[in-house]
Amino acid sequence: MTVLDVRAVTKVYGDGAATVHALRGVSLDVERGEYVAIMGSSGSGKSTLMNILGCLDIPSTGRYLLDGVDVSRLNDRQLALVRNRRIGFVFQSFNLIPRTTAVANVELPLAYAGVKPAERRRRALVALDMVGLADRAGHEPNQLSGGQQQRVAVARALVTEPALVLADEPTGNLDSRSTEDILRIFDDLHAAGRTIVLITHETDVAARASRLIRLFDGQIASDIWQERILT
Repeated sequence: MTVLDVRAVTKVYGDGAATVHALRGVSLDVERGEYVAIMGSSGSGKSTLMNILGCLDIPSTGRYLLDGVDVSRLNDRQLALVRNRRIGFVFQSFNLIPRTTAVANVELPLAYAGVKPAERRRRALVALDMVGLADRAGHEPNQLSGGQQQRVAVARALVTEPALVLADEPTGNLDSRSTEDILRIFDDLHAAGRTIVLITHETDVAARASRLIRLFDGQIASDIWQERILT
């Protein structure tokens, strides 16, 4: 089943002499269970494409279907619902709420979705266990290492059982050991059939994916299947 269906998507900012064509007719499909890395230098359109895939922005032209839903035509409220229910985000900066326990941070998307407290707590604890942090559920972010904070962020991304896990430079703020911990979690998620799209500028991180898409000047320069490099 196709999870991402991007059809001739463009994104234009500004007008007249200030016009910027960030994306120039990007088309791609991602099937359920794929592990895709997207790379590109500054100005390639990588961040713009991530924002569209994550329903944080909409195309100027073209269509984008996420898990069968044409999100190109949704209003702001509908986009917010899609982000909450169908996408699990993992950001470089963790984006955890300070002075709030790990389990409460993981519960947050479920609270927005109206899930009852007892069920929220149960599912959050399961998600923390998946990333090896069940014993840190009561710790606040300032009591956790950077790698542990990112694992909490991954648990938060998984707790809604999203159609897509979208990770934007998830290892950018981590040391080599913590980077390996996070990548092993992604390896396990891929093995379990999760759909992962990873935005990165690091070739060794991209090498863990089974498919590599490179962007250049707002277009797909290459889209190849690759032998995954595991450690």
